Amino acid sequence: MPEEILDGVYDITCGETQSGRIRAFLFADGTLVDTGLPDTTSALLDGIAETAVAVDRVVITHTDGDHIGGLDAVVETYTPEVYLPVGSNPDLASTVDRYYADGDTIGSFVAVHMPGHRGHQHVLVDEDAGVAVLADALSGADQRGLPAGYFHLPPGRYTDDLNRAEESLEKLLEFEFDAGLVYHGSSVLEGASEKLATYVF
Repeated sequence: MPEEILDGVYDITCGETQSGRIRAFLFADGTLVDTGLPDTTSALLDGIAETAVAVDRVVITHTDGDHIGGLDAVVETYTPEVYLPVGSNPDLASTVDRYYADGDTIGSFVAVHMPGHRGHQHVLVDEDAGVAVLADALSGADQRGLPAGYFHLPPGRYTDDLNRAEESLEKLLEFEFDAGLVYHGSSVLEGASEKLATYVF
């Protein structure tokens, strides 16, 4: 089910697992960020259809299974341009139109390399719209049993290098965004930059 959490920004629930909700984010300009698990593809495609937004580009933040599982189905249905971060899975090369890196522009977003959770992970920031898609660089604090509306690092057992993940957060302090969209826990939809700065320091 899609929920329009901001004007022209849809949070699409692809499925539920023991560790929480699987989601993708779709923007009114036709940008889909990540594609859920392989077995949540039908729910993803149904959710996209409900929004009536045609997918023109797919941006993968990192190639964990819960972020890339529905890519083939989305490509088959919409024939979008596909963007993967430099250093990600070479087995997907036949699907990719472009590899992107730190500082590259994709639509209205700027890519920011945020290693730690995965070495090739990037987040996407649109300062004009005040939105950042934070991949798994951060989770909603409620994933860890804390109050919603704040950030927390993802659990260490799912992260390659937790210290590096924490150090990477300082890069985000260079950007201003009101909403920080996360894949695990609840997104922060107000005052995200300020809350992140408080968390980092």
